Formats: sequence, structure tokens, C-alpha cells
Amino acid sequence: MSLKELYHNKWVRFGFWAVLYIAWVIWLGNYWWLFGLIPIFDGHITGKVKWMFWKKEYKEGEKRNALLDWLDAIIFAVVVVTFINTFFFQAFKIPSSSMESSLYTGDHLFVSKLAYGPRIPQTPLTIPFTHNVIAGKESYSTLIQNDYRRLKGFGKVETGDYVVFGFPHGDTVLVKAPADDYYMVERTLGRKYTIDNYGPVKVRPSDKKDHYVKRCVATAGDTLEIKDGQVYVNSAAQEVWPGVQNSYTVVTNGQKINPVNFDKLGLNVGELWYDPSLPGYPAMPLTAEMLETVKTYSNVVSVKQNIDSYPPDYPDSDLTIFPFSTEYRWTRDNFGPLWIPSKGATVELTIENLPLYQRIITSYEGNELEVKDGMIFINGEAAHSYTFAQDYYFMMGDNRHNSLDSRYWGFVPEDHIVGKPALIWLSIDRNKEFPKNIRWRRFFKFV
Repeated sequence: MSLKELYHNKWVRFGFWAVLYIAWVIWLGNYWWLFGLIPIFDGHITGKVKWMFWKKEYKEGEKRNALLDWLDAIIFAVVVVTFINTFFFQAFKIPSSSMESSLYTGDHLFVSKLAYGPRIPQTPLTIPFTHNVIAGKESYSTLIQNDYRRLKGFGKVETGDYVVFGFPHGDTVLVKAPADDYYMVERTLGRKYTIDNYGPVKVRPSDKKDHYVKRCVATAGDTLEIKDGQVYVNSAAQEVWPGVQNSYTVVTNGQKINPVNFDKLGLNVGELWYDPSLPGYPAMPLTAEMLETVKTYSNVVSVKQNIDSYPPDYPDSDLTIFPFSTEYRWTRDNFGPLWIPSKGATVELTIENLPLYQRIITSYEGNELEVKDGMIFINGEAAHSYTFAQDYYFMMGDNRHNSLDSRYWGFVPEDHIVGKPALIWLSIDRNKEFPKNIRWRRFFKFV
């Protein structure tokens, strides 16, 4: 008997789907879903209920109804794709150059949710195939809100991983400037001006924040420091990954570098500008390999790394660099030391270190915080210490001088982690015309 003939046996077919379903319920950890075996049994064995009520059973020779066939195909696609997006893989597009030249602007990715374990939807009432917006309006309803829960995955976030996560400051969004960091705009321009010119604001649940992708450079329990652009974790210099770009001032003999050379290097020409008064390029993002190549160009006179010392260079300031306090004289290139909070760890709270943990205590872990007469109160009680409820991570873009990352908004909570980029299935260069804009060499590239 062939496998096809065996599968046509209703008991074999029921057993196959029942085993898969039970395995999913065990993974899900909610055994109320075992009642789902009833329609599976009825659908394959007893046939008492027409569960797919929209599907028409045709008699031999009967003309098919195209509308019902399309409806059946659409419902099947919605159910299957939603299930896959929720528990296995989700499509994601790289919107900016913060990860070049590791992940390019215009890369379309499949993000593995199995890498760290998929999150159970906290806001399940969502229009299929959307994340948070459709036609400029919210594509979800908050009538049902579930507590955060993550299923078992293949591993945990590790140093060096590319990670897709919910933007930590994305709980409040400016309607007229949805891509901007509301908290940064408010600190620099003032709340009234911000609301009057870019508002009103809308609030999003944790799982409906915009998605970002960065590299994890420090995990829970690590101590991170950046000295002159070099990242140190637990006092040891961190590996400089091949895709990491630093910014350099490239002085030429008065001639521009041939654009063909930029194309060969894979540089994003949208980030480059030539300053004839230099003469040269004030901020050229280069990897270590690119740096050595640029030094060989005949019209290049000198190359010097751009290092941001305190006070921060424009447009950075004490109001844009985490933790947004003049007491911390940090810049994007000289930052820390900073301890990354871990679940169950307790830290002494003082007025001096409160800016580091204030958002964790309030926004990420849902407590009420008040400072009165030099005393810290959490949920109405005087607090001299705080115990963290979850792990946190520090994320940075590989394009170190063109990335809004943890240096600008602090820690990434564990419950914001979405998944790990797995495969690039399409890549489009927005700086070129079709068909030259298609990066064929990046098709179906594993990340």
C-alpha cells in the first residue's frame, strides 16, 4: 500500500492530524485547546458538522462556483499565513541604513520566531497580514489584551545576534511624524510645541510597536562601555564584526572619488556628500576592509576616524543620549560603563542612578514611580532598591554613526524581542533605477 493510499484511510488521516495538533497544544502550554480535537475527529471520522460552512461540495459534473472557490482559497490563505506568522516566520523589510553593510536598506527578510520562541499575541484582534497600521489607521483593536507569554524556542538572544524587536519608545507615536521618536522630540522641542506641530499622539500596546533590527552587543548581566568607538563588554574589547562601519573623514587632493568605486565597495551613496572646502568627505561609513581599500585610492590624501567626545556633536546632546542627564557625560563613541539589568537581580536605587532605570520601572514593568523630597517611591512605598522582573539587552546598529539604537533609548526588554533574521528573499536598492536596483547576489541569502 502506497503512502497516498494509506493517507486516504480516514483513521490514519485523523491520527496524523491529531498527533500534530496535540504536539502544538503541548508547545502552546494551554490544554483547553485540546477541545480542538473534537472538530478534527468530526471532520475526519463522523462528519456530523460542516465546519467549513462556506465550502461547497460539488456533485459529479456540477459547474463550480468561482466566487465560492475564491472565498475558500482566501480563507485558507488567511488561516495558514496567520498561523505561520504567529508561530514560525514573519516577513520584515529593512527600512533604514542603520545596519549597513551587514543588512542593507531594501532587504526583505524572513524573521525566525522559533529562534527565541514566538510570543503569544497580546493584541489578537488584528486585521490579517498587517502589523499596526492599514491605510493610515490602526489595524488592531485593544478590546482583548493578553499578558505577555513566550513559547519555547531554539535558544536565547546572544551577543552578536541580529535581533528584530519592538521599538522601546514606540508606545507613544506622533500622528504627523510616526517614524520619529516621540520622547526625543518632546525632550528637545518641548511637549507643547511637539503636540501642536506633530501631534496628536496615539498609544500602542507593547506587541504593536514598530519593529527595529539591530545587533545585540550586550546581554542581561553584562557591563558595557564604549571607548573611542570601541565596544567593551565586561572590560574585554568586543570583536569587531565584518559588517561594522565606523565614520571617517576622507580628505582628497581636490578630486571626488569615482562613484564606480563606491559601487564596488557597496557604499550607500545616499549617505555620502563631498565638501569642496575640506576637500573630501566629512563622514564616510567604512568597514575595516573598506578602510584599507579607500587608503589605496590615488586621490585620497588622508583618512581619520570620527570620534565623538563630550559634549556630543550636533545633532546629539545630553537630551538625546541615554539616560538624558547632564550627570552622565556620554556620547555615541564614549558611553558607559553601563550594567545591563537581568531578571531577579536587585540594584540599589539612588537619585543619581534613577535615570538609568526609570523607564524600566514604569513603562516596561508597570509600576508607579514618584520622587518626593529627595525620596524615591514605587507604588506608594519608599524604595531603596529595585528587583528586575525580566532580562534586558543593549542593541547597536552596525552603521555606528547612523543608527538610532540603545545609545539613544536605552535597554530593550525581553518581552519586546520578536525574532532573528533568517533569510533575505529580496533586496532592492532605492538609489538606483530598475533593473539595476535589484541586488541579485542577495537573493535567498541566509543571514
